[in-house]
Amino acid sequence: MLEKKEAQYEKVVLVGLITQEQSEEKTKEYMDELEFLAYTAGAETLERFMQKTDKPDSKYFVGSGKLAEIKEFVLKNHVDTIIFDDELTPSQLKNIEKFMDKKIVDRTNLILDIFAQRAETSYARTQVELAQYEYILPRLTRMWTHLERQRGGIGMRGPGETEIETDRRIVRDRIALLKKKLEKIDKQMATQRKNRGQLVRVALVGYTNVGKSTLMNVLSKSDVFAEDKLFATLDTTVRKVVIGNLPFLLTDTVGFIRKLPTQLVESFKSTLDEVREADLILHVVDISHPSFEDHINSVNQTLSDIDSLDKPTVLIFNKIDDFEYIEKAEDDLSEKTFENYSLSDLQKMWVAKSEDPSIFISARKEINLNELRKLLYEKVKEIHVTRFPYNNFLFDYYDDVEE
Repeated sequence: MLEKKEAQYEKVVLVGLITQEQSEEKTKEYMDELEFLAYTAGAETLERFMQKTDKPDSKYFVGSGKLAEIKEFVLKNHVDTIIFDDELTPSQLKNIEKFMDKKIVDRTNLILDIFAQRAETSYARTQVELAQYEYILPRLTRMWTHLERQRGGIGMRGPGETEIETDRRIVRDRIALLKKKLEKIDKQMATQRKNRGQLVRVALVGYTNVGKSTLMNVLSKSDVFAEDKLFATLDTTVRKVVIGNLPFLLTDTVGFIRKLPTQLVESFKSTLDEVREADLILHVVDISHPSFEDHINSVNQTLSDIDSLDKPTVLIFNKIDDFEYIEKAEDDLSEKTFENYSLSDLQKMWVAKSEDPSIFISARKEINLNELRKLLYEKVKEIHVTRFPYNNFLFDYYDDVEE
């Protein structure tokens, strides 16, 4: 029998900056996220490099001394790729690659690469391809170097892997063609949304990897792909859900992320249209993540960008089974931090500070799901009776749904 080969992970190092706008603590959080992104793309992180500076170096992003230090490590440890935590300018990419003689990938390219891996449908692939071409267009000089060396792996799954496709005119023509294709699909999807009837529409939104797809599976009793990696779901999934005697449509959408490439926001317009046209938003949050409040703010910023922040919303704090709490001594007067807040503390805090109703659950362990169903029933009913007042007799009582 043939032995199974273990998956080959690309060896990478990560590079980030500590600046006036981004503290050391925040940079470490971003680097944690970047490492998870790299792992999702198929990489093993060997080392992280951070430099404190007022602003990014216009030529090399980091200082030349730091870049020389990185190069020494890269050569000594046979590293394949250097990944930077911010989007690099075309000139920075060109200069760094010339200095390092290695493949250089920035955060935007890494996210686009993950999307390229995960796009399953023709529609998702078209959206990703458009975003990739728009990223490539100002960087064609740099792409020539890559193509001459015929490197594969992370950041190299994009379109334009023959000489003719790197011509600016042809890339622009391709962008125009993809936009027309997406416009056609957008119209078809808009028609599909209209044809779904008058059911109340509910959209799941949240930071990537907070458990939206798992919650979708539990509520709709379906089998949507869910995985403990970033951007497990790219394609919008719509399921009919019935709670008690009340049906509604539940939509799972692509996860958001800090520093989300602008190319993706634009190319995934139709996916975001599902959120724009929703009657109720379920904002799913990973309560076990130390940066969950930052995640909430990032999602709210994207919702604001698409004019959906004022929609009726329920905050669903997921993964309470992963929450860790370190008990402090009664005489310990040090400042409370996330690590020593109890789940009860966070519940009281968020019920008090949030204008939106909130609930704490575990989708994976199905904890408090009956309470969530009751809350959803009430929120959907409020919308339904306003839209269809003649159907009020349907809601004389709520039938408890067993866990």
